[in-house]
Amino acid sequence: MGKDYYQILGVNRNASSDEIKKAYRKLAMKYHPDRNPGNKEAEQTFKEAAEAYGVLSDAEKKRLYDQYGEEGLKGAGTRGYSSFEDIFDAFGDIFGGGSIFDEFFGRGRSRAEAGKRGASLKCDIEIGFKEVATGVEKKIELMRKEICDVCHGTGAKEGTFPVTCPYCGGRGQVQQSQGFFTLRTTCPKCRGNGKIIESPCKKCGGTKRYPRKASISIQIPAGVEDGTRLRLVGQGEPGENGAPPGDLYCDVHVTPHPIFKRHGNDVLCEVPISFTQAVLGCKIDVPTLTGNIIQVKVPKGIQNNEIIPIKGEGFPNVHRYGKGNLLVQVEVEIPTKISSRQEELLKEFAELEKSSTSSRQKKFMEKMKQIS
Repeated sequence: MGKDYYQILGVNRNASSDEIKKAYRKLAMKYHPDRNPGNKEAEQTFKEAAEAYGVLSDAEKKRLYDQYGEEGLKGAGTRGYSSFEDIFDAFGDIFGGGSIFDEFFGRGRSRAEAGKRGASLKCDIEIGFKEVATGVEKKIELMRKEICDVCHGTGAKEGTFPVTCPYCGGRGQVQQSQGFFTLRTTCPKCRGNGKIIESPCKKCGGTKRYPRKASISIQIPAGVEDGTRLRLVGQGEPGENGAPPGDLYCDVHVTPHPIFKRHGNDVLCEVPISFTQAVLGCKIDVPTLTGNIIQVKVPKGIQNNEIIPIKGEGFPNVHRYGKGNLLVQVEVEIPTKISSRQEELLKEFAELEKSSTSSRQKKFMEKMKQIS
């Protein structure tokens, strides 16, 4: 059985976003590792609370979880947390940013020591219509700033190292007293880094990063819809001072198909048939997403635009709950040119039709009489 995120946070399923936020903040304060040193159980509760809040605070993930449970979150970009700093980086708004480490828990870590999470990146991926049916792996190449391979991320010239900022003493912040208040601001000399580079690396110019081409494999799940955004955790640019890397967001674009059209998980295929095929009934060949050709029976007297559903021949649900149908929509073609023999037979058919008025025609005539 999957995790009950509502139970983890101690709220009911009708809880408002503010109630969910308040419950998470309370648990995070109570079970933070700094308040429970060496308590593995508290650490686990702290991480589970962050995971629960990450789902219930996101409207779309909450909807999927409420409808399908934990299974429904597969492929939805649910985030795992490898470190406690990663958790506070994700939900810093709950506590007012990174200040929770310096002030509330008294970690004494400077802004420079805490490090900054790496930048997230974005890319676009185009896939074929039929590839949606099976899922596909795509390889992309992108330029991203990697840790410089010459200075190894120090920003300093080979053989040298950054030195402690003399202005702030390596704290990354300077403190000014104004009456009863103490004001902390970012150090203007090291810009919050706590260290300065006297001899910059020749390759990266002291930035610690250098643009490099990266090749990344991305697994596109079956059933994905056009415009879906996938999140690849940790595939963005590296963080500073051991902070976690950013993420890579991939927008999926599905190319249109000349025959098929998508309607949710169903696939619509418009198939033309002749007037006589519609009247007498017939069997027609219809293509499927897998490339196979199936034979579909058209009943006698089928009407124009009527749909024949073929079960299970549509797209798979992206959350692995069943498959859609193939909707065969018949288009009855009326010939624009006929031979004299065909015209003769149709006139004979029309004479025979006069003796048998259809039910729809009768209803229409009755309505005409009512409005005349």
